[in-house]
Amino acid sequence: MAFYRAHVLVCAGTNCSLKASRAVRENLVAHLKRLDLEREVKVVETGCFGLCEQGPTVVVYPEGVVYCRVGVADVPELVEKHLLKGRVVQRLLYREPAIPKQVQTYPEFDYFKRQVRVVLRNCGVIDPDSIEEYIAHGGYQALARALSDMRPEEVVEAVEKSGLRGRGGAGFPTGRKWRFTRQAQGFTKYVVCNADEGEPGTFKDRLILEGDPHSIVEAMAIAGYAVGAIKGYIYIRGEYGLSIQRLDRAIRAAREYGFLGDHILGSDFSFDLELRMGAGAYVCGEETALFESLEGRRGEPRVKPPYPAEKGLWGQPTVINNVETLANVPPIISQGWEWFRSIGTEKCPGTKVFTMIGDVVNRGLIEVPMGITLREVIYELGGGIPNGREFKMAQTGGTSGGCIPKELLDVPMDYDQLAAAGTALGSGALLVLDDTHCIVDIARCFARFFVHESCGQCAPCREGTMQIYRILDSFTRGEGKEGDIALLEALDQTLRVSSLCPLGQTAPLPVMTTLRYFRDEYEAHIRDQCCPAGTCQVLAKVQGQGVC
Repeated sequence: MAFYRAHVLVCAGTNCSLKASRAVRENLVAHLKRLDLEREVKVVETGCFGLCEQGPTVVVYPEGVVYCRVGVADVPELVEKHLLKGRVVQRLLYREPAIPKQVQTYPEFDYFKRQVRVVLRNCGVIDPDSIEEYIAHGGYQALARALSDMRPEEVVEAVEKSGLRGRGGAGFPTGRKWRFTRQAQGFTKYVVCNADEGEPGTFKDRLILEGDPHSIVEAMAIAGYAVGAIKGYIYIRGEYGLSIQRLDRAIRAAREYGFLGDHILGSDFSFDLELRMGAGAYVCGEETALFESLEGRRGEPRVKPPYPAEKGLWGQPTVINNVETLANVPPIISQGWEWFRSIGTEKCPGTKVFTMIGDVVNRGLIEVPMGITLREVIYELGGGIPNGREFKMAQTGGTSGGCIPKELLDVPMDYDQLAAAGTALGSGALLVLDDTHCIVDIARCFARFFVHESCGQCAPCREGTMQIYRILDSFTRGEGKEGDIALLEALDQTLRVSSLCPLGQTAPLPVMTTLRYFRDEYEAHIRDQCCPAGTCQVLAKVQGQGVC
């Protein structure tokens, strides 16, 4: 085994790869070779560190010095000054937005101080293509423990006691879902990972898969053992090329090492995985539409009940969880459900992974304890609002989530507290908007997405989403009428109670929450024929300057 005096970790997640991080890595390797340092310093490609806005990101160990926005032209200086002479390259260090100081190492980052990394424990730390590195960081120990020390019922009980709730949106207790599937009668049972991440602004599952694919392979094997399944499927968006490549390599490596296949680790348990690519339909994120697609049909939701635990894939009992939910399972088995419950809140234990986008300084990926406030997320981890602007609104839970104003910045971020505020935790996408944005125009953009993504199977969703969009569009063109707001509220009731699946049921939510908290802006568009933000182009033309 080779030993190195230093390791250079280069982020190779999609976001950094688009900024030429691969070229940075190749130049690092080449420059080290020219200086005859390749036996002393190892360059490792990792998954996402989280600081997507600051990429490409490079971390030098053992010091843990973090360099941001590293370009190919910076490589010679980084190698010759830091790796050869031990001097930090000051100009490439991260600078805290609120404090005029440069930050060198991980422990100094406010961005990381508040985070608790359970799901992202290996992201940015290991080479995701190396099963050896995953094992060295405790990988597959949970599977080994489950197979050697626990009965299937005990695994289900541990997940139940942990209080883990589904991280895909609904927040249904994971252990309860597993128990229903285990108790169901069926010829064959299946485990399905929902990696069809179609929510705009949501990319947490993609980055988890890119940075730590073996955690999902291990979790699905544990789930298969717990519920009595012998086959699992990972249904992933076809656009996620890097995630697909790394998952495929992880599955093949797991088979070679005996973590998948017949008689895993010498036990009586056999389980295997298959990777299936979707075609990019947002509705296939709904579990029964996903089953339809997996079975080779058009992705349309099924009527429920029966639920997947009773009659899922090919009519057999099926447990389906999303990527983030599954990534929590190995740590729960390894460290115990009591440890997991010590994080977060009583009713919502554990952590939540968020993707921060929009008008915030530190756009990227974070993992924080359940119950942290929105203010802490935006101003402590996110670095606040750029350009001295004021916070106006945040949408939690992706496009189907609700929108909340500055008056609710101190609301705890968990399933129950956000539901009380009229919004949802949802997919974990956190869109932050400053005071330059028009609420009505933003709501119109959300509505247009649902018009495009409705599968058209049920009339309430097919027709209702279009009507909501047309009304909002008329507001931005100065054609709104008295009574239109009441019509939006009536459409909301209709879609929520009569749509077949969550796409239609939640489509009005962002509109209704903006109406709840920003009703004056809607009324200004209708009664005064003006846009308070001055951004609606037609109203700006009518009013001359477009401001109320």
